[in-house]
Amino acid sequence: MIVKDEEENLPHCLESVKDIVDEMVVMDTGSTDKTVEIAKKYGATVPSFEWCNDFAAARNAALDHVTGDWVLILDADEVFNRKIAPQLKEAIADENNLVVNLVRHEIGASQSPYSLVSRLFRMHPAVEFSRPYHAIIDDSVAQLLKQESHWKIADLPAIAVFHYGYNPKAIASLDKYKRAQQAMESYMKDHPNDPYACSKLGALYLQINQEKAGIKLLKQGLKSNKADTHVLFELHYHLGNAYTRKQDNEKAVKHYQKAINQEIMPPLKLGAYNNLGVALQAMGDFKSAAQAYETTIQIDPSFITGYYNFAMTLNAMGRLADAEAIYNKLLSLSPNYASAYQNLGVVLYKLKKLPESSEAFKKAVSLYEEQDCYQEAENLRSGLKELGIWEE
Repeated sequence: MIVKDEEENLPHCLESVKDIVDEMVVMDTGSTDKTVEIAKKYGATVPSFEWCNDFAAARNAALDHVTGDWVLILDADEVFNRKIAPQLKEAIADENNLVVNLVRHEIGASQSPYSLVSRLFRMHPAVEFSRPYHAIIDDSVAQLLKQESHWKIADLPAIAVFHYGYNPKAIASLDKYKRAQQAMESYMKDHPNDPYACSKLGALYLQINQEKAGIKLLKQGLKSNKADTHVLFELHYHLGNAYTRKQDNEKAVKHYQKAINQEIMPPLKLGAYNNLGVALQAMGDFKSAAQAYETTIQIDPSFITGYYNFAMTLNAMGRLADAEAIYNKLLSLSPNYASAYQNLGVVLYKLKKLPESSEAFKKAVSLYEEQDCYQEAENLRSGLKELGIWEE
């Protein structure tokens, strides 16, 4: 790990691996809180590194302190899924495995809840981190495979890491966007056609509303013809998002479909399927949108956003009984989803199930108030009074 001022997150992270790993190396990059004290309490080796705006340099310095045969990389805002430890041990027992890619669950990300990260690898002298911001081992691994072709890269399909760092407020408070932009723009000056860098910086430009620059960079990444399937997926996915924002849904659909066609693990495609549905829905193609949303919940039966969008599309198509069933399934998974209760109330009202409809609306109002969404509660209550179906 490399850390700075992570006293709040660090205990949860280290607790998740304390009796699974053989050693902990927590490289501190200038903490002023209790980070170092906490890391030492867990028995970690805690060297220090003078920060130089280069995450790869810091991670490589941390690697110098590792004594084991395999390395698991975690960030302080991540927690290891202890349940998959046996699968992880089995993967590293394969003498030909060099890297084991892990599935990371992006907690709080409604559109793309899963990503694949190269965070478990053999301590080979040629494996090192590169890139100052999105520091990865992939570049060095690609070079090594050209020289030592017997090595394999494996994908572990179970969720291995839970990531809690994509809360927008947390990102803004840490000024991550600005730091990321500066680091990646500096790297791009020397690597203008690097598809991975084009993907990451292009996506960042979209996040900070620089759409024109984002689209240009993402297209630049596609022209390089050097991208692997995962990077191709991201380039097309982010272009789909860009064109959706520009309300050019035909181009969005084209790029989402190209993203989906990449040969990567299905959970990684959830965001593309969901956003494809949104674009198709905007074009009035409810049948195809419903198929896209249905695919998301087939891939991941816990994908709440997929259920919500699927049910809304079924309602728009007049398939009211099906919409009712999907809303009920959604609410069994997420019982405090106020707007789902509101939409269920509408469906039940159309089905002339008036007592059930009234109960759903009342539940929605109650939940809105519990969640301090007083305007939503009042709007719903007023609308129901106008229809004559609200009783105090």
